[in-house]
Amino acid sequence: MSRPLRFADAEACAAAVIERLSGRLRLALPLGLGKPVLLVNALYRQARERPEIELEIYTALTLEVPRPRSELEARLMEPLAERLYGDVPELDYAADLRRGRLPANVRVTEFYLRPGASLGVAAAQRHYVSSNYTHAARDLAHRGVNVVAQMVAPAAGAGYSFGCNPDLTRDLMDHARRLTGSAPLLVGEANPRLPYMPGGAELPAHELDLLLESADIGYELFPVPNRPVAMADHVIGLRVAALIRDGGTLQVGIGSLGDAVAHALALRRTDNARYRALVKALDVTAPAPELDALPRGLYAASEMFVEGFLHLRDVGVLGRTVDDGVWLHGGFFLGSRRFYERLRQMPEQERRGIDMTRISFTNRLLGAEEAKRRQRTDARFVNTAMMVTLLGAAVSDALDDGRVVSGVGGQHDFVAMAHELEGGRSVLVLPATRTAGGAVSSNVVWRYGHVTIPRHLRDLVVTEYGVADLRGASDQDVIVAMLNLADSRFQDGLRRQAVAAGKLSPRYRIPDRFRHNHPQRLARLLAAAGLLEALPWYPLGSDFSDVESELVVALAALAGKQGNLRVLLREALDGWRLADRPRLAPALERMKLARPRGLRERLYRALLAAALVREVHDCPRPMLPAEVTSRAGAMDKATRL
Repeated sequence: MSRPLRFADAEACAAAVIERLSGRLRLALPLGLGKPVLLVNALYRQARERPEIELEIYTALTLEVPRPRSELEARLMEPLAERLYGDVPELDYAADLRRGRLPANVRVTEFYLRPGASLGVAAAQRHYVSSNYTHAARDLAHRGVNVVAQMVAPAAGAGYSFGCNPDLTRDLMDHARRLTGSAPLLVGEANPRLPYMPGGAELPAHELDLLLESADIGYELFPVPNRPVAMADHVIGLRVAALIRDGGTLQVGIGSLGDAVAHALALRRTDNARYRALVKALDVTAPAPELDALPRGLYAASEMFVEGFLHLRDVGVLGRTVDDGVWLHGGFFLGSRRFYERLRQMPEQERRGIDMTRISFTNRLLGAEEAKRRQRTDARFVNTAMMVTLLGAAVSDALDDGRVVSGVGGQHDFVAMAHELEGGRSVLVLPATRTAGGAVSSNVVWRYGHVTIPRHLRDLVVTEYGVADLRGASDQDVIVAMLNLADSRFQDGLRRQAVAAGKLSPRYRIPDRFRHNHPQRLARLLAAAGLLEALPWYPLGSDFSDVESELVVALAALAGKQGNLRVLLREALDGWRLADRPRLAPALERMKLARPRGLRERLYRALLAAALVREVHDCPRPMLPAEVTSRAGAMDKATRL
């Protein structure tokens, strides 16, 4: 029989899979975007209807349409969800898992959870598997996976591509062959909306056992819109950019901190004078900052291909290439609609500079080690932590009661690899504080009941207040460096805890230059230097309209104040006086609050007006990078005149 066996109908393809495996399915699905939604839903429907079928799903990062957490968020989300997700099919098992309605014959096990989404989902917490990304394929093989299914991109010819997710599939197949002598069934679902990625992602048709392909299949890919970048994140991004050597190697993760790093590096290249002014205003002196405009450029080796890398390629930062002209090696990608469209429209020659490949290549040195060491010169692996202890251990995936927030993913892989590479450094980034329920807490802590990165792997840690170089330092020196990174509202308490434990001299006093670590001071420094305009809320652009972009910023500010009644009442009083400003009209109309009915809507209108004025309209920070360019041009013209 020629391979693959082709199907135009998802139910027929699912029935064939079930028949081949005698109703005992141990199904592996890719992390994130690459799940074949139509086939998975068909398999799940049949398992729901036929209790004799056993379906175990092994995967990671199951994507779901965001759910509003308040009435104001619901007012923003309803039309937005239809526009962004109306043509994106949802995974039926995900909704049932969240509601506790999975049938007894179905189990879902993940090694990476959508951040924060499963804290209250008992089944997800119980069946979570803690694995490093590089060990996930091995662990799946040992669990007896007998079928791998994923979305594939069809080529103009007869071939296909794993597209967004070549990360684990071939590693899993290889592990299974070594373990059992045969590979799992490989099933593809062809979607022409998925960008065809060359190199390590390419897949000859004969490698597929079954293929679901039809002219009717062409659903939109799940988008993850870029979130606004807070000022603290921008400052962290600038401090990280000053650590990166020209001609080096870069890895960054998803989220606003990754976007901030990309923006700072782009500024360093395209507006070096302004980048230097920002570094000077922030008093970046230790380690000595890298100030050049990156004339040689960087090469990217990252498990995740984030949108920021395309931005860096556009401005010439990603200009160093390795074997066969590759400027980026990645394991998977996930991003905005604009990101997917750019990949689809990218000229083939440029696309061949992106090699989507195995996670065993991107995340470790074993295998082609000599070539990897040659490629990954002066590597900077930038990853986000939730908290860091005064002794340098990082908390990135779970809470101290054992509940999983996300997962280890590849963070440990890159931290360990940084210690193995000549000139390599691990850079863990985090804002110094977090706000929940109206209360501010420190992300620099004395100790915590769970750690992701142990302190013996401590290296560089960055908050908005500075950089701590912890590699090879004594415990007391580490504590001193970490105290300098903490928000000053928490420094004295942290110092007392370290002294009480005997790890810090009772005579030690925090130097005065670090005793003013407050967000207001950072804002004043940058505003006084006229540099806040260089830090847009959406440095990589936005899938939202201009009004929606403003509303997302305002609602995020309000969310941080929920639970603090006194602050909310003060905001409402301010907003009552501001709500009639003409500039607020489009946003209030979008939220159906232009003509409020009843006290509740009047209160919502006032709170929203206050947040919009304070966070957006009276703030010199622009929304989008185009505004930075236009303002810079206007300033240059005024200077010339």
